[in-house]
Amino acid sequence: MYLKKYNLKNKIALVSGAGKGLGRACAIALAEAGANLIIISRTQKDLDQVVRIIKKFKSKCKTYVCDITNYNDLKNIINKQSRIDILINNAGTNIPEHFTKVKTKNMERLVKLNTIAAFNLAQLSSNKMIKTKNRKKIGGAIVNMSSQMGHVGGRIRSVYNMNKFGIEGLTKGMAIDLAKYNIRVNSVAPTFVVTPMTKNFLKNRKFKRDTLNNIPLGRFAEMSEIASAVVFLASDAASMITGTSLLVDGGWTAK
Repeated sequence: MYLKKYNLKNKIALVSGAGKGLGRACAIALAEAGANLIIISRTQKDLDQVVRIIKKFKSKCKTYVCDITNYNDLKNIINKQSRIDILINNAGTNIPEHFTKVKTKNMERLVKLNTIAAFNLAQLSSNKMIKTKNRKKIGGAIVNMSSQMGHVGGRIRSVYNMNKFGIEGLTKGMAIDLAKYNIRVNSVAPTFVVTPMTKNFLKNRKFKRDTLNNIPLGRFAEMSEIASAVVFLASDAASMITGTSLLVDGGWTAK
């Protein structure tokens, strides 16, 4: 009886940055749980590969090529949808630089994608969710992809820290404003996961060794472990959870 609450059948989930890495894993996991998908990425080839996997779970899937920093394109995509029940606000990146050497163009790029675009997608999707007549009864869920770096500082990650601490604050503020519509808002905060974005950082042996030493469980997270946390927060199994962050960090922030 309790496990039925993890079933996302008849739910429509939008995932940004769904072509690769964590977004791809989340989209596939949501389909496996029964949801129909709307997936956004900058590359059609990547989206096509995800669709092939999603269709194995008999889920419907719409694809859109979009750079989510383009507000008008993003708005047009959201306006086309008849309904959105779940948002996985995932698209983001990082450019590690020592604080004293952060290039202005890199800082502005990260803020534009990790903070401003994330805010815009959340706001557009929330307004679409609210328009569903029985929203309060059926509920809704938004999961913002954060990081352990939204909870603690990190070397050569000052801008990313700023972005992800901002996402944590946004999550709490959104949760309070959207509670009356029964739309829950939470974040997932992973430790280092081996993804296309992180694999270049992890090629550095010293960085890899130092990073593993900071994770009490002694290993990097798997993409499936992050996707499982996302599905949980998106499902009715988490129906009393809002305004918080689920740390999937192997104990990094416990120290």
